[in-house]
Amino acid sequence: MECEFPTVNANRDEIKEIFEATKTIAVLGLSPDESKDSNKVARYLKQAGFKIVPVYPKTDTDILGEKVYKSLAEIPFEIDMVDIFRKPAALDPIADACIERGDIKFFWAQKGIVNNEAAEKAEKAGMKVVQNYCTMVEHRAIFS
Repeated sequence: MECEFPTVNANRDEIKEIFEATKTIAVLGLSPDESKDSNKVARYLKQAGFKIVPVYPKTDTDILGEKVYKSLAEIPFEIDMVDIFRKPAALDPIADACIERGDIKFFWAQKGIVNNEAAEKAEKAGMKVVQNYCTMVEHRAIFS
C-alpha cells in the first residue's frame, strides 16, 4: 500500500513489529457511534486481542465496554500505542501529550491523516510513527 504523498513513516516490517509489541492502544477520537470508522476499527482491534482505551472528551459513558478517558493524561496505566482519529492539526498537541506521558512507543495516525511536523517530533522522542494507514487494514493484511 503506497502513500499518495511523502510522510515520516514506518515500513511494513516495522508495522508488523509494532503490532507484535503492542498490548494497549489508546484510541483518540473513538466515537460511541457504531457506524463511525473509529468505532469499527477499535472493535476489530479489541476482537484481535488488544486492550482498547477510548479517549473521547464528549461522553462519560463506556465505549465498546471500556471506560472512556477525556485525555491521554487521565489514563492511569501504561499505553503502548496511540491510534489517532483526529484532524492533522490535532497531531501537534497529541505528540506533545505522548512525549509528556513518556510511555507511548507507537504514534499511529489513521488513513488520510498526515502531519509530518508532529510525526518528526514523536520520532525524535523515540516513538515509531505510522501515518496515513489504517490499523485494522494493516493488521488484517499482516496477520490474516
